[in-house]
Amino acid sequence: MRIGIITINDNNNYGNRLQNYATQEFLKKYNLQIETILNNETLNIYERKKYRYFLRVIKFILVYIKNIFKNNKNNRFKKFKEFNSYIKYSKNYINLIKFNNNKYDYILVGSDQVWNSEFNRLSYVDLLEFCPENKRVSFSASFGSNDLSKRYEERVKKALNKFKAISVREDSGKRIVEKLTVRKDVEVLVDPTMLLTAEEWDKVSKKPEQLKTDRYILNYFLGELSEERKKEIQRIADENNCEVINILDKNSPFYETGPSEFLYLEKNAFLICTDSFHSSVFAILYNKPFIVFDREENIVKMNSRLETLLSKFKLENRWYKGHITDELLKVDYTEAYKILEIERKKSEDFLKRALDLK
Repeated sequence: MRIGIITINDNNNYGNRLQNYATQEFLKKYNLQIETILNNETLNIYERKKYRYFLRVIKFILVYIKNIFKNNKNNRFKKFKEFNSYIKYSKNYINLIKFNNNKYDYILVGSDQVWNSEFNRLSYVDLLEFCPENKRVSFSASFGSNDLSKRYEERVKKALNKFKAISVREDSGKRIVEKLTVRKDVEVLVDPTMLLTAEEWDKVSKKPEQLKTDRYILNYFLGELSEERKKEIQRIADENNCEVINILDKNSPFYETGPSEFLYLEKNAFLICTDSFHSSVFAILYNKPFIVFDREENIVKMNSRLETLLSKFKLENRWYKGHITDELLKVDYTEAYKILEIERKKSEDFLKRALDLK
């Protein structure tokens, strides 16, 4: 059986690349042939006027050429490309006009924020409108927020009612789908990254060449970090003889970190401070203390995935509340790991039903 994966093909996001790999590896356990379908939104302007289509394509080509020269010197880009060698991709970009639906028995869309309207998702591709209804399956798909803009409601309603099976990553996603559709079969599953064990992740982990210490606090913030929070993290670092590593600081040597190196930094950190969903996931998998910070800037609330994660695993105490206590530097994920085994079984059962596996 051949399965095609539709996801965000982003060579700059750890969580996206890691969930893509995890979905592939988990499905391979069933002796399935898995392929991630190359999908660039700029090339998939199926519903736009022709002149806009060609303008976007030309813009994409120019940006792509520019990035080739720019990124050849960028070790971060190279590290992502190295990690992508672990993922089996389709040979060509998806072509909506001539797409060969006979090549795949099922198409899975997910995980990550494949239905986030703020990221210009919810396209013809993301909603799998290019393939037969009996092949459409969503796997831990995320809307990335608690609500869906009204201007998308009718379209999403029509598309999701035609899916063979739907699973989402957040409780809010389940509410959105059930509100829009007549479906009562929507399941909330964990992110695919949680389906692989720490030992399985170690197979693609790699120590960063620039790492010279074994005591460090890992900062992974997608949003801004206030001076107050920086000082609090630095206080803990000073008290525990730790270096602070900010992997998204473009002035830091650790900005060159790729997905494999990210795994190593998560596994070996003294403490992980983050506003990232996937950073929190790997802290749990690697049995590391972590603290989750709300994003401070005025952007669309994207805490639904973190709220679901911490609530599901009984780890609500991991939210930052203005002070890092000694208690937060300790971990006991005994209960969380029991829940994780149940959640892995739920994902397994869902896929068996959705893909008609024995």
